[in-house]
Amino acid sequence: MNRTIHAFLLATILILVCVACLNTTPEATTEPEQLTIITHDSFDVGEDVIQEFEAQFNAKINILKAGDAGEVLNKSILSKGNPLGDVLYGIDNTFLTRALDEQIFLPYQSPALSNVPAQYHVDATHRVMPIDYGFVAINYDKKWMQEQNLTPPQNLQELASDKWSGKLVVQNPATSSPGLAFLLTTVAHFGETGTYTYLDYWRDLKDNQTLIKNGWSDAYYGDFTLYGGDRPLVVSYTTSPAAEVFYSEGVHSEPPTGNVLGPKTAFLQIEGAGILLGTNHVELAQHFIDFAMGVTFQQDFPTRMWVFPVNPEAVLDRTFAEFAEIPSNPATLDPHVISKNRAKWIDEWAKIMLR
Repeated sequence: MNRTIHAFLLATILILVCVACLNTTPEATTEPEQLTIITHDSFDVGEDVIQEFEAQFNAKINILKAGDAGEVLNKSILSKGNPLGDVLYGIDNTFLTRALDEQIFLPYQSPALSNVPAQYHVDATHRVMPIDYGFVAINYDKKWMQEQNLTPPQNLQELASDKWSGKLVVQNPATSSPGLAFLLTTVAHFGETGTYTYLDYWRDLKDNQTLIKNGWSDAYYGDFTLYGGDRPLVVSYTTSPAAEVFYSEGVHSEPPTGNVLGPKTAFLQIEGAGILLGTNHVELAQHFIDFAMGVTFQQDFPTRMWVFPVNPEAVLDRTFAEFAEIPSNPATLDPHVISKNRAKWIDEWAKIMLR
């Protein structure tokens, strides 16, 4: 009798254990899959947005900030095949061809690409998907202009006139992303051949006492008259006036700065993301690319990184929508042309401006 009861109890326990195992979902016992995003120091996306992705895909996102866009690319090239991360976020059209030539990305065409306007499709081989875009342009101090009874310059040519002598601060293209974009603007605008080239223009800017700074922050917060400097013109972004309103905490109801938006005076930068060759998390990386092109992600970063979303369905913050300007005729250059000539253009610029 005791043996019968013992056998019955044992069988009951085994049945209960099996039922418990059947009722346990894989998610409850599976550790989140790790995904590392290597990106530039300016990357800023809401923690709640990252958490939404993590919850949806049982993932843990690690953000690895590795310097400016050029540094991130260099580190990714040096670690090709054994990458520091799974996804590179922040490769733009000024460095794109170099990245593609180095073959550091796996091909992936996100279904979300069909919703992105064609002018932002940066890579026909579908190794880099577009995420955002922006424009580097000359900003001016409105109050300074009013006090001096001056009309802001309307185009690049005006900046080289005596009227604006000693009034402009720009960044070194060898050390600054907006500095490089402004150099590319002058190449696109004036060209390399003819009676007046981009090098002629830079000679005139030098003669006009243009100030060179290594980085955007030093130029904008150190030399721009808006923040106590003596230069009312600075190379920045067309979204900077909107940012001034957004961060003013009600002090400004309209931007204290404006943009110089004549033909080909602002340079279009398109930023994308790609899956790094050698990742062990290809499927999750693909999900992240799709997510980054989706509405939740796209409408979060404009007032964090001050760039435009490529997804037209993203709803923009009111201040961003009202004051972040899109030039009607921006300067552009083919990424292959940039890649082929970038080093030469910077070297030629340095021979004029730094000697």
